[in-house]
Amino acid sequence: MTQAQLEALLDRLTGQLAGALRTEPFDLRAGHRVGAELVAAHIASAEGLGRTVEVIQLRLIRDLGLVAEDVEDRMARLLAAVATGYARALRDRTLDEQESIRRAAMRARTQAERALRASEARFRHQATHDPLTGLPNRTLFTERLTAALNEPGRGAQRVGVCFLDLDRFKVVNDTLGHQIGDLLLVTVAERLRKAMGAHLVARLGGDEFVILVECTGGTDAMVEVAETALAAVRTPALVDGHELQISASIGIVERQVAGANPTDLMRAADSTLHWAKSAGGARWALYDVERNQRELARYALSAAIPAALERGEFYLDYQPLTSLRDGSLVGVEALVRWRHPELGVLRPDSFIGLAEETGLIVQLGGWVLAEACREAEAWAAGSAAAPFVSVNLAVRQVHRPGLVQEVRALLRQTGLPPERLQLEITESTMMSTAKEPVRALRVLADLGVRIAIDDFGTGYSNLAYLRDLPVTELKVAGEFVAGLRSPSVGRTDERILASLVSLAHALDLTVTAEGVETAGQAERLRAIGCDAAQGWHFGRPAPADRILARIR
Repeated sequence: MTQAQLEALLDRLTGQLAGALRTEPFDLRAGHRVGAELVAAHIASAEGLGRTVEVIQLRLIRDLGLVAEDVEDRMARLLAAVATGYARALRDRTLDEQESIRRAAMRARTQAERALRASEARFRHQATHDPLTGLPNRTLFTERLTAALNEPGRGAQRVGVCFLDLDRFKVVNDTLGHQIGDLLLVTVAERLRKAMGAHLVARLGGDEFVILVECTGGTDAMVEVAETALAAVRTPALVDGHELQISASIGIVERQVAGANPTDLMRAADSTLHWAKSAGGARWALYDVERNQRELARYALSAAIPAALERGEFYLDYQPLTSLRDGSLVGVEALVRWRHPELGVLRPDSFIGLAEETGLIVQLGGWVLAEACREAEAWAAGSAAAPFVSVNLAVRQVHRPGLVQEVRALLRQTGLPPERLQLEITESTMMSTAKEPVRALRVLADLGVRIAIDDFGTGYSNLAYLRDLPVTELKVAGEFVAGLRSPSVGRTDERILASLVSLAHALDLTVTAEGVETAGQAERLRAIGCDAAQGWHFGRPAPADRILARIR
């Protein structure tokens, strides 16, 4: 209130009290009303009541000209009524405020409990379901799978899992963006949900989905489920104006409930999915115990390579490369062997592919190169015309930036002359090499190191590119040589070989034929002008000491 409004209020209340003093019969209710109005007007401080009583006595007695004795009794009773009304109003206001606070607290608590329940519920549409597609997530899928495997009385029943992954989904994200990719995932999820009916469909993450069939009728029934899912995904999808043709790969696992556990099931399904992917995608693959065991054995073998190198389990055999002109030993090819403590002696085809897949071929190939150079250097003491040693280089080795430095250091450490080292590189490797690897091979060739193309004829078979590469020798693949064993069948192969030899000689390249097993093959190769040959006819792979004995 403004000062004027306050004075008007007080003047009115004073008038009410003055009138009450003069009114007959005497009525105390005016005092009650005045006390209540003071509180209602928020004149309720600690000093408010005392000051009010003081002012009323002075104003009414002095300003109204009343004699104290005339109104003493009424004044006392009226002031008491004002105090009573004031106290009652103040009490009521306090109680009202307390009640308002209590109700507000109750409302706040109710709202908080409601919000907590909603939040807990949302934490549960988030803990068990995928926020993008609305499908059950990995957590809920695992719970359902575990429950299906642990349900009493289901030991003899069968359960199945289809692990589905979209083919080339990364291309969609990379070319059209993740927003389009997310919309595509939503479309796929809805299709799978409709196609699978009562079967649980969950999204594990990314573009991976899984279908749980709690009671299967065998592998044929699971294959039908997989084919239905593939058909649902295969239909072209229109996503934000883009027509997308998609496909999927599925790994199928179906087995008896007894003895099964979620971890093994999903591991098997994941492995089987990779089988479907490696076969080209857009298909399903069925779990195969024997194949899985072979895969595990391959993995264990690849994991053992580093330790085997440290323990010295690898060693080299050498196969002679013989001149077809005079039968002399012109070179040997280093062939790595693995003396496995459990599996016995392993040939290169058992572990070289694994080493290439895992990248361990760089470490293994480096050891082979170093060991071959070390052993070959000792052969010089046995003959003035010691043979060169030929070592295969893998693609990863050719692409290593430090190849030149590695070879130089080995030649310097072992004392092997550069011309007595030949590096064999596959034809496809030479065709796919970038400028830096080719430059490295040129540097090595300038040092005097021989460069040979291995298995020539199985790749591009393009002699034209050899003009610009530092190649000194072609090693013709054994597939062509095998045909020379039969005079009637081998005529075509003989003509091909003759053409290759003629063209290679035109490029100043020597030609070595691989896989020569008979004297007849050797004679026909000699007749068409082939320079050298290797194979069982000229000697099987043997340790270094036998090579040294042959040289002597």
